[in-house]
Amino acid sequence: MKNIYGMTLSDLETYFTSIGDKKFKAIQVFEWLYKKRVSGFQEMTNVKKETLNKIEEDFNLDKLKIIDKKVGKDVTKYLFELNDCEKVEAVLMNHDGNSLCVSTQVGCNMGCTFCESGRLKKVRNLEVHEMVLQILAIEDDQNTRISHVVLMGIGEPFDNYDNIIKFIDIINSGKGIDIGARHITVSTCGIIPKIKDFINNGKQVNLAISLHASNDELRSRLMPINRAYPLKDLIEVLKEYIEKTNRRVTFEYILLKGVNDKEENAIELARLINKMNAYVNLIPYNETSHIEYKKSDKKQILKFYDILKKN
Repeated sequence: MKNIYGMTLSDLETYFTSIGDKKFKAIQVFEWLYKKRVSGFQEMTNVKKETLNKIEEDFNLDKLKIIDKKVGKDVTKYLFELNDCEKVEAVLMNHDGNSLCVSTQVGCNMGCTFCESGRLKKVRNLEVHEMVLQILAIEDDQNTRISHVVLMGIGEPFDNYDNIIKFIDIINSGKGIDIGARHITVSTCGIIPKIKDFINNGKQVNLAISLHASNDELRSRLMPINRAYPLKDLIEVLKEYIEKTNRRVTFEYILLKGVNDKEENAIELARLINKMNAYVNLIPYNETSHIEYKKSDKKQILKFYDILKKN
C-alpha cells in the first residue's frame, strides 16, 4: 500500500483516470491533504463514499514519528523515525522566515571528510512521502508555515534524483504545500550528469554547489566525488546551467582552519568562479568530537571574505 503523500498531482490524476473516476478528484484530494491537513480519508466530505473507500484500499496516510527535538537559538533539530526504524534529521532555521533543511537519504555515500552525518554510509534513498512528511510534521509541531526548503540534510539529493524531483513538484504545487520555486534550493556536491538532467528539467528552483575547496588536489582530499567530477568539468556545466536557466548559482564553502581558509585559497576561489553569476556562502565549521577539522578563526574568515569581495 502506497503512502499518498508520495503522489504528485499528476500521479493522482492518472490514478483516478485508471479507476474510472474524474481527473479533478486529484485536486480535491490534494487540497484536503495539504490545505486542510486531514488525518483520515473519510474527512474528505466532498468526495463520494465509494471513491474514498477505494482510496483507503490503495493508500495510507502514515506519518513520521518525531523521536527527538533539540531547540537552540533560531534553530530546532528534529530526529525522525521511519517505518522501517531507520532515522533521519531535519533542521528548522528561523532566519528571514522559516527555512527547513530536509534529508534525502538514510546515510550518504559521498564520503566528504568533514561531514558528521556522512559517517553513516548510505542505507537507502528516502521515498518521496518521507521527504514531504518532514515538512508537514514540523509545520504541525511548530504550528507555523515553512517558507523555504533546502535539500541539504543527510544524503546527496542528486543521488536520489527521481524522488527529489517528485518531492519538489508536490511542495511547489499551488494545490500542494505551495512553496515558491525561488524558495526551494537543491544542494549537490557536484554529480555532473544529474546537474545536466536538472538543467533540462526546467525547474526554476535554486541550485547550490558544495564546493569547499579552490583546487582539485584539495577538493579531492576533502570530497572524493571530485575524483569522478573534477572542478574544470563542474565549473563548465555550471556555466551552462547559468546560461540556459538565467539563474544564479550558490557556492557553499565551509571554512576549515589551516586547510582551505588561507589567503591563496581565497584568491584561487575568486579566479575559479570569476565572471560567473554566483553567490559564495561562507560557512563556519561546526566541530564534532569524531572529526579532526577545526573552525576557522573569525579574523581569518573576515580576511577570506575581504579577498573574495575585492575580486
